[in-house]
Amino acid sequence: MASKASGIGEIARRYAAAIFELATEKAEIDGVADDFRRIQAMVEDSADLKRLLKSPIFSRKEQALAMAALAKKAEFSDITTNFIALAARNRRLFMLLDVIDRFFEHLSQQRGEVKADVLSAAALNKGQMASLQESLKKTFGKEVSLHTSVDASLIGGLIVRVGSRMIDSSLRTKIQKLQLAMKGIG
Repeated sequence: MASKASGIGEIARRYAAAIFELATEKAEIDGVADDFRRIQAMVEDSADLKRLLKSPIFSRKEQALAMAALAKKAEFSDITTNFIALAARNRRLFMLLDVIDRFFEHLSQQRGEVKADVLSAAALNKGQMASLQESLKKTFGKEVSLHTSVDASLIGGLIVRVGSRMIDSSLRTKIQKLQLAMKGIG
């Protein structure tokens, strides 16, 4: 199973590298990045779109037609539209979000940024995000691209992951540590 997952990851990496190279060559990197951000938001907001991408029940033709209509309505760039058509033709739409994630890894690397995955108990406002970004920039010495998500079970605080490093200042973890200390386990 691990080799299948790593094979898929390798294919996604190759697609992302090719798209990144083409978008850079055609000076459309920002347009493609914007298209990809909108696709991520659309997939997150639509269970039907998520099902279309992931489910093998849809034929190649059905996927291609639906995605072509979406690309036209959203007015995606030619690079994005052609990539989506190619992915549908090759039955690779299931890895679309993986390709997009890897594309953004290339973009961050080119811009000298690091990616920070931030999990918070509640949505962060612009001021909190700017403050966190500045703090992480000082810590890592690079521009930081924040990718936020919400998990109410944290109760409060944040969990920040940058590469292999993790900073957990969530109340959930602090409560767990306190419970263990009270039991004499920590």
